[in-house]
Amino acid sequence: MSGHRTYTPSTADRLTRSAMTAAGNLPASVIRLVAGAPKKLDGQTLDPHFQAGLKVIALRAEAEYEDLPVPEARETVERSAFTAAGTEIDLAVVTDIVLPLAGDDPARADLPARVYSAVATDEPQPTLIYFHGGGWTLGSIDSHDSTCRFLAREGGLKVISVDYRLAPEFTFPTPVEDCVAAFRYVRDNAATLGVDPARIAVGGDSAGGNLATVVCQVTRDAGETVPDFQLLFVPATDMSKRTRSYELFREGFFLTKANMDWYEENYIRSEDDRLDPRASPLLTPDLSGLPPAYVATGGFDPLRDEGEAYARKMSDAGVPVSMRRHPTLVHPFVNAVGASPVARAALLEAVGALIDAAAAWG
Repeated sequence: MSGHRTYTPSTADRLTRSAMTAAGNLPASVIRLVAGAPKKLDGQTLDPHFQAGLKVIALRAEAEYEDLPVPEARETVERSAFTAAGTEIDLAVVTDIVLPLAGDDPARADLPARVYSAVATDEPQPTLIYFHGGGWTLGSIDSHDSTCRFLAREGGLKVISVDYRLAPEFTFPTPVEDCVAAFRYVRDNAATLGVDPARIAVGGDSAGGNLATVVCQVTRDAGETVPDFQLLFVPATDMSKRTRSYELFREGFFLTKANMDWYEENYIRSEDDRLDPRASPLLTPDLSGLPPAYVATGGFDPLRDEGEAYARKMSDAGVPVSMRRHPTLVHPFVNAVGASPVARAALLEAVGALIDAAAAWG
């Protein structure tokens, strides 16, 4: 079974979370006093809430992720997510389950997952299967708990967050295989899970967005029933090269180029893996036949350009795509619903796209 990590926040963490939640409800003009002079780059101005939040994170951080042992880096990202999560959203259903995926295959594993729903019902619901970000190395269903609660409440749908196995303990393609297996299990056992089999979306942020795209490609190529929709936040799509946005935002905006280099070194086994479409989905020659997609990028994000390139390539292949750049936001804004009203608005916009898609499925 995947090792689900339960993070226990300290008193200092709780105080920081309270302060960031309070700050997240203040007008930008007030936060600007703390954030300092506006940061402007590439014709964009950084959201003052994020600018102030980056200051707080820098003050509390002991080192960059790549300079820490992996267990400490994982704890650091859990702490960061906790402090930016805001007031916990109450839902009718928040249940930890296990997806029984191992069977008789020693390479497979049962995976923890968490089910969210705003209503307790026996009726099948439209469902989003969510894969968390964290560079295939960090993150968990806990680090993305606030994101999934928000999506479930605002979308009026079921969310199943999957705790796939992480690098460096489990390198490429194990996380891919875990996520494909998780989707197949939910799709094939929809009735048992209270899922509407005709309305199943996949989504995720960063590395999770990467994995969601690959689930769609793998199932399409296998001639199977594919997900009905892709909800992609700041997705990583190409390990074969670095884009202009990597140079523009290489440091100082939460995700750094050095972070991404470390994540990829943990995840891939060889340089050949960088060219595998299951690691770099942008390199897939033909993207036709994939599910409709909503792709959201952050203006101050090293991954901005490759995420947008993937959206354009899908659109050019005839896939219905809505692409949205949030020019004031950093990577990964989906985890900051408690710290920034602009992040909340961005997530609400994505939920609106998902609701519209679910209505069309029906």
